[in-house]
Amino acid sequence: MVHVLGSRILLRPTDPDRSRAFYGEQLGLAVFREFGTGPERGTVYFLGGGFLELSGRSGSSAAASPDVRLWLQVEDVAAAHEELVAEGVEIVRPPVEEPWGLVEMWIADPDGTPVVLVEVPAGHPLRYRPGI
Repeated sequence: MVHVLGSRILLRPTDPDRSRAFYGEQLGLAVFREFGTGPERGTVYFLGGGFLELSGRSGSSAAASPDVRLWLQVEDVAAAHEELVAEGVEIVRPPVEEPWGLVEMWIADPDGTPVVLVEVPAGHPLRYRPGI
């Protein structure tokens, strides 16, 4: 059995400065730590219970994999929508209540990686934790 002590999502952006501006300034993710020097230095952001690391540079200008998505739970998707529009973030799909009961909004990072902002409404099964 593998005993996981921590985890993070690792992205290699095509333009690290552009991606740092998106995640750090437009989305407003807090920096956990930075390492290295120069334009390809690493930046690790807090993602609630996890981390997102931008480091290095992708050697490819190919679009992001359609099989990868970042799922970020937020308290209020409508408020996030207003804030992101004010920051100039392109909204791929505005907030929608899905048939499974979550409210989702889709955006994309500068390399096209889909980012899903999710609100878990009160009473949704994801909020139920047996024994707590």
